Amino acid sequence: MSCFDHRKYRPAPRVPAFDRQWPDRDLVAAPTWVSEDLRDGNQALLEPMSVEQKQRLWHQIIKVGIKEVMVGFPSASQPDYDFVRWLIEEDQIPDDVTIAVLVQCREHLIERTFASLVGAKRAIVHLYNSTSTVQRERVFEMDRQGIVDIAVQGASWVKAHAARYPDVEWRFEYTPESFSSTEIDFSLAICEAVMDVWQPTPEKKCILNLPTTVEVGGPHHHADQIEYFCQHISRRDSVIVSVHTHNDRGGAVASAELALLAGAERVEGTLLGNGERTGNMDIVTLAMNLYSQGIDPELDLSRPDEIIEVVQECTGIPMHPRHPWVGEMVYTAFSGSHQDAIRKSLRKQQVDEPWQVAYLPIDPRDIGRDYQAVIRVNSQSGKGGMTFLLERDYGISLPRWMALELAPAVQAVSETVSGELSSQRIREVLTETFSRHEPLSLTGYRLDRDADESLTVSLNDDGRAVRLSGQGNGVISSFMTAWQTHTGQSVSVVDYSEHALGEGSDAVAIAFVQLNVGGQRISGMAEDGDTVSASLKAVLSALNRAGHQGTMSELAAEAQASA
Repeated sequence: MSCFDHRKYRPAPRVPAFDRQWPDRDLVAAPTWVSEDLRDGNQALLEPMSVEQKQRLWHQIIKVGIKEVMVGFPSASQPDYDFVRWLIEEDQIPDDVTIAVLVQCREHLIERTFASLVGAKRAIVHLYNSTSTVQRERVFEMDRQGIVDIAVQGASWVKAHAARYPDVEWRFEYTPESFSSTEIDFSLAICEAVMDVWQPTPEKKCILNLPTTVEVGGPHHHADQIEYFCQHISRRDSVIVSVHTHNDRGGAVASAELALLAGAERVEGTLLGNGERTGNMDIVTLAMNLYSQGIDPELDLSRPDEIIEVVQECTGIPMHPRHPWVGEMVYTAFSGSHQDAIRKSLRKQQVDEPWQVAYLPIDPRDIGRDYQAVIRVNSQSGKGGMTFLLERDYGISLPRWMALELAPAVQAVSETVSGELSSQRIREVLTETFSRHEPLSLTGYRLDRDADESLTVSLNDDGRAVRLSGQGNGVISSFMTAWQTHTGQSVSVVDYSEHALGEGSDAVAIAFVQLNVGGQRISGMAEDGDTVSASLKAVLSALNRAGHQGTMSELAAEAQASA
């Protein structure tokens, strides 16, 4: 097996020394969001979207609340041109939404781009050309001035063609493509040259979009590039600084988030991160990052499953179940320690206090999820998970000692199925393990509550009718007295718990008991519409689980002989 040769790669050059401020800042507001789904996202697909798919995705983008949408490259693609015309001619663009189109610095392409936008209320014309060293030297074989001349000429054509359509509210955007790999001084110089043509003002700003066309450095490196640019560009009050981050190193979201700290005001990305190579910045993830910090993302992400469905159907790309924030399994815990922490936190969480639940950075209900999938049980789970599920789905509150005893039984079953256990199966294991009806079963009782409680119990002991009587300070105490009197066997109650399942006349009592039988702790449980019956049946279940040998008559005979 050959080894990587790391020596053929070089780290990204550092940004020149400057007054770095972004590490000490906090985000306080959402950026301007720009959807690139219909352009960058579409051109990254094996099979580009049909017109119908584009239309469906457009409606979803608008429904989410994104106000600036890159709708395509109308000069380079007839389907893109036709889609732009559909948006305008069919009045599909809400009054508060601005469409954007991309174009290279070529006059015939710019001319066709403006033709596609006739009739729009407002539009952004996004001009770009490549600027990095490798592009200049190996692709275009030009020096810096040659690349600047391309940008300036393109900006001039854009300005001239816009003047021919005064009824449209035009905004201009320029991207020094491959900004992430371009010398920072050259990025500044070429943007200054473009601004000299467009002459932006505070009232009519231009957009300078600074992309990580290919992610070559860490998010901190991109933040340095953005802040250096913001500090050194002229006419800063006439510029909207935008970023467009790619995910080559897995840092697209982090790069965009740190870029906002560094001074960017606008973010281009896609819903769920589809895009070239490893993808674009995921708008949903970054918006949810802000939301989780108490910042209004100004987007409606309350129905993520709808977004997922539309994006998957339009792109043909399935979403990973662990996708940040909205993946199918994001709010699911299989780990026993996690489950226990979640269960305890949820019990203590108050409606009027900030969200504080272990392992759940947000309330899943905020984005249309519920607690049904928060805790799931498999062979890696512990008592916390099964306890949570029994309480959530059946109202069964297991006492701790019962949960400790149930856990190994659930673990054993989960290992045999090699997968997840449903709450129904866990309840079945609970009943199968702790509710035993043979050889002892209750057939009736009479309780006299005058003075000390006097209890008479009728039992079926392996097909033989038996009657016991005893007195004590409660039902179980009376039964223990009766049992010892009749069998001579010393049995004591270690712990007991019971509660109602449900409310009203249909409520059922469930009882849990732990006995000391011959020095061994044995637990039992039972359910019954009558509280006393539930208690007595739980005790009998424990005795049955203790596995005493012989009938009660034989026990009594053995006790008498030993005496």
